[in-house]
Amino acid sequence: MLLSRFNGRSKLLVRSLLCGTSGALKALDVFHRQQRLDPDMSLSPLLDALCRDEVTCSGTGAQPLTVRPLVCLFPALFKQNLLSFIYLVHTVLPRTTVLHLLKCLGQDLHPSPWVVALVRQLERVIGTSSDPPLYTPLCSQRLKALAQHSGGFGGTGGWAVCFSSRTESDSPPEPGLSELATKRKRTSSSVTVDSDCEETGQESKRRKVDVHGSGCHNVDQCSAKETAGSSESEAPAETPCEEPQPEPGAPCDALPEHIKISVLQIKELLESQTEWDQISVEVVKVLNNCDPGQVVVLCSMLSLPDLPEQTLPNLCSSILAPALDFSYSTTATLIKSLLLQKVLSLSEPASRCLVTAVTSLCSRYPRPTCDALIGPVLEEKDIGNLQAELLNRLIEGCLDSHYRLLVLQMTFKISWSEAVLSVIHSLLDSKLDFSEELFTQFSEQLHSQGSQFPKSVKFAKLMLTVLTKYNSHVTAAHKHSLQVCLMANETFLKKSLQAALKRISHT
Repeated sequence: MLLSRFNGRSKLLVRSLLCGTSGALKALDVFHRQQRLDPDMSLSPLLDALCRDEVTCSGTGAQPLTVRPLVCLFPALFKQNLLSFIYLVHTVLPRTTVLHLLKCLGQDLHPSPWVVALVRQLERVIGTSSDPPLYTPLCSQRLKALAQHSGGFGGTGGWAVCFSSRTESDSPPEPGLSELATKRKRTSSSVTVDSDCEETGQESKRRKVDVHGSGCHNVDQCSAKETAGSSESEAPAETPCEEPQPEPGAPCDALPEHIKISVLQIKELLESQTEWDQISVEVVKVLNNCDPGQVVVLCSMLSLPDLPEQTLPNLCSSILAPALDFSYSTTATLIKSLLLQKVLSLSEPASRCLVTAVTSLCSRYPRPTCDALIGPVLEEKDIGNLQAELLNRLIEGCLDSHYRLLVLQMTFKISWSEAVLSVIHSLLDSKLDFSEELFTQFSEQLHSQGSQFPKSVKFAKLMLTVLTKYNSHVTAAHKHSLQVCLMANETFLKKSLQAALKRISHT
């Protein structure tokens, strides 16, 4: 019945906003499609309809009918999605229209804590509020009681920095809570707890009230669940309470508000099991607006090194969307955070998801991949055949001659191992376009590092490739150093190597 109040385009947006927790992203996708069809399209009809007064039944006998804005009649999840959507597009909306909608939402008889926090966040963005807290005084008192019970409040760090003097002066403590906190503190102090276990317990509680900057989590419900085991009366059924501000100096403090919102949206996408679409590209586009330091913080907040491999194809498809073209520093940071640890920790052949992610990113961004992935992997002393096999796939399928030469030069700065020999052999098999200077440097490396591989068949095969495929580059100045390498060789290929070098001497 409520959908009948909207015109065709607005109705599509309303339907999208009603689609679960991803409603804001779906509405954003619909809005962009409508804009492509009609660049002059406006959201004013939608917001005007939501602010229109509607007669509704109040549910009480004394006053059966009341007049409230239409937006107040929608479920709380719709309002959350609506406010998140408006946050993403508020720059193209008239300020007065947004203010009118926020005023209408203020008439809601039973506001959701999420909605309250999102309204405050929008007020911050459009400049109508002097930075109000996103959590209520009652929430502050409940969290203090929880912290005292865990034995983690009152120190110089941790829980203590979550509460500023402004919060303490906002509201007097709830009568029942102060007594409860005192009782809990007395109880906890009479029990001896191992320090490691205590720190683990406090860390667990910190996760339950994970701070994401401008993100809005119902911390009151979390604290109610934590304290429910002690007393049924400690957790009211519904209390408008938001999560506290992040600790001063926390990583998320370095990010502006719109990026903090995008972090939460990317987290939701990474945790979802559905296929990503154009909406995902719009969310990931926030990386284009980040400076190098902010990209580092964002990757840390998203825990990209710990991301399950099955989520890599979806994320990479959005990063590689034609509409996006990240800078070198952004791409290098993403590749290092997302792939380096996964490649270094390989204990079995790389999965299809990991191979797809590595090869797709390397094909689009070869230089950042060389510097942020291939180089660091080569520099690791303990890399094995699994890492070398993956690097060889990149060399053969993703890197052109220029970048293959760059990778070869990276090997000049490290001590060679059997795995590195495999990578160098793969580079030589790709028929490198050596300059005279670079080949001279390479021959010097063969001379200086070859002495540690007298019985290595891999090194012998590498030498045979140099003497057969690159014989035209061998000059009189190179012959002596190559001859020294052959004299130290003790493999079954020694005679073949000597014959190949002899043939070069007759040309």
